[in-house]
Amino acid sequence: MAEITYVRGDATAPRGKGVKVIAHVCNDLGGWGKGFVLALSRRWPEPEAAFRRWHRERAGNDFGLGALQVVQVEPYVWVANLVGQRGIRTGRSTGAPVRYEAIDTALAALGDRAPELGASVHMPRIGCGLAGGRWERVEPLVAARLVARGVSVTVYDHD
Repeated sequence: MAEITYVRGDATAPRGKGVKVIAHVCNDLGGWGKGFVLALSRRWPEPEAAFRRWHRERAGNDFGLGALQVVQVEPYVWVANLVGQRGIRTGRSTGAPVRYEAIDTALAALGDRAPELGASVHMPRIGCGLAGGRWERVEPLVAARLVARGVSVTVYDHD
């Protein structure tokens, strides 16, 4: 039975056997430069390059809040870019840029894609870092869109 497992460690080094998808939340401005994405870019250049291309060519694709892009980085490892953040937080910002509805939509798409790949999903507490979200709002979305579909999820709390 699928479940959410919590571990201490690095989500860019997912544990266990089989195909793994590392999921994280991106903004809708095409920005990539702070937070968890830096750890991803240190390991693999492909997710950032694909995300920037996806944003740059957005007039002809599905880029936007709630969209999902899945990028293969190793034979058994993929990265899922989930657009779940409106803009970025600045010194003048009011409110968090997280968009729970968009995360829910992107997770639903990932709930379709992960079983096609035969993959488990690995993530930090998505939407809860720079996006400013609360895990008690995100966790039920992960449970409904992934775990309820039979996808095992591991959530990593960095040391």
